[in-house]
Amino acid sequence: MGKSYGFFEVPGVVAAMDALDIMCKTADVTLASWERKMGGRLVTLIIEGDISACQQAIDAACEKCLKKPACHAVIARPHEEIVRIVELSAKRWKK
Repeated sequence: MGKSYGFFEVPGVVAAMDALDIMCKTADVTLASWERKMGGRLVTLIIEGDISACQQAIDAACEKCLKKPACHAVIARPHEEIVRIVELSAKRWKK
């Protein structure tokens, strides 16, 4: 299976770290990138893995996270432009 992305946006850094812990413990996914907007009031986590792992991880985070997500999605076989955007985002924190 090809690479997929899971997106999980939640209010607050602590809730985001809780969600990431839940996702990584639930399925075989890794953190591809993350974005913090509005002074950290909204944090978007982008995970990477196969489609079933991403879906399982996102579902678990939606169910168990400290705060209700603002938004979430899973993209199977992302278009090359989506991959490029995620890679650009990741370059900022992987230095």
